[in-house]
Amino acid sequence: MLTALAAAALLAWSYLRGRPQDLPWAPLDLGQPVGLFTGRKLAALADAPARCAVLLAQAGVRYEAVPARRPPESRCGYDSAVRLEDGGARRIALAPASVAVACPVAAALAVWEWDVVAPAAQRHLGARVSRIEHLGSYSCRRLYGRSGGGWSEHATANALDVAGFRLDDGTRVSVLRDWRGDGAKAAFLRDVRDGACTVFATVLSPDYNAAHRDHLHLDQAARGATGWRACR
Repeated sequence: MLTALAAAALLAWSYLRGRPQDLPWAPLDLGQPVGLFTGRKLAALADAPARCAVLLAQAGVRYEAVPARRPPESRCGYDSAVRLEDGGARRIALAPASVAVACPVAAALAVWEWDVVAPAAQRHLGARVSRIEHLGSYSCRRLYGRSGGGWSEHATANALDVAGFRLDDGTRVSVLRDWRGDGAKAAFLRDVRDGACTVFATVLSPDYNAAHRDHLHLDQAARGATGWRACR
């Protein structure tokens, strides 16, 4: 029995040696393909904003640090947000481009665009995504805009609502219009939703409820001891 376990461990180690992103203790590298622990490492960047900025720069992502925003007497605001800029060695184009997001969200967006969105667009639509269209990030509000209850991740710029994608041939893929059905656009949207679940802590789509009928909600909320990740 022990011999079999040792052999299995050796085989697993041999496999993992070529995939450092699958090792929980290996440093995060945004240029590596998504691994077993990539999502956890990205979420952990909330406690290491300086490290997050370094990882973006090392991956060739162009960004601008955004001044801290802390409204008085409020649970809202952010300290380490960034604004992604077009160009650079690894390009991520958001529209509108002026949006500020928490650095861990920016890092996850980078990985998502390169390793999930781009391949899915080629696979289903035979095209390149030129813009990721969104409905915004920072909004000082509670969940669903209620007057009480928990605060939304948008209140700290720790979320982005993606409404659709613009392809390089001018075609637009809309969450509101194209989610339903069995066509290529619907298949693309479901693939990028599922892939987002590997790099974001929370992913909510039209399958979750009517409030998300027109966008994919992506955030890096801190997770509890269970390690549960919402993907719906």
